[in-house]
Amino acid sequence: MSTATDKKADLAGPGVSTYPEVEKILPADYRSLLDPKETQHALFHVKRYIEDNLCKELNLFHIEVPLIVTKESGVNDYLDRDGSRTPIDFPCGLGLDERMACQVVQAATKWKRMALKQFNCEVGEGISTDMRAVRKDYFLDHDHSAYVDQWDWERRITADMRNLDFLKDTVRRIWKVIKGAETMVQGMFPKLKDPRCPNLPDELTFFHAEEILDMYPDLPRKQRETLLVQKYPAVFIIGIGWV
Repeated sequence: MSTATDKKADLAGPGVSTYPEVEKILPADYRSLLDPKETQHALFHVKRYIEDNLCKELNLFHIEVPLIVTKESGVNDYLDRDGSRTPIDFPCGLGLDERMACQVVQAATKWKRMALKQFNCEVGEGISTDMRAVRKDYFLDHDHSAYVDQWDWERRITADMRNLDFLKDTVRRIWKVIKGAETMVQGMFPKLKDPRCPNLPDELTFFHAEEILDMYPDLPRKQRETLLVQKYPAVFIIGIGWV
């Protein structure tokens, strides 16, 4: 049976480390392969490539996510089960008899599903977004920031489409887009082909979370996954979150 300490080590997401521990894993001698201007050009083209090709591969169309929502709408995500990661609240609407209670978006999870209905998406059709959000209660480490700029997508499917074959096909299409973005940006900036940064593999390897647990039964989740990617450099894990 797991102890409380073991369970803490298995927790997903931020807040499970300390800033001295983060300091240990951040490289002290990091140097970008591109100068600041080249970096911005590369980021622009990578983002455009991924957005455009995700839409092609997954039958999506691009829309914008709101940065601000009203509290009463209920579409903001609290990111946890205990309500400790609260959004930024503020009154909005100077001159109104009663100002609106508004929040800065933390995640678009709920909003995207409403958007599928709002934009009359048919089965197999969906939306692509570039979400900006603020997560003020996040532990700030090499993986997590208080400011979030992330790609999101959501597609309407039916119950019979919820199977492993459909999941794997979708994941392979996404990986194809990511791999294509790498090839594209390396063509624009050949200096990105650096032996210190090996290319992404062409194919993903699929694992179920239970398989990984069986492979490394005595290790917490993060250490299991770290060991796994030493042997399989690109993996998709099925079953995360199940008991």
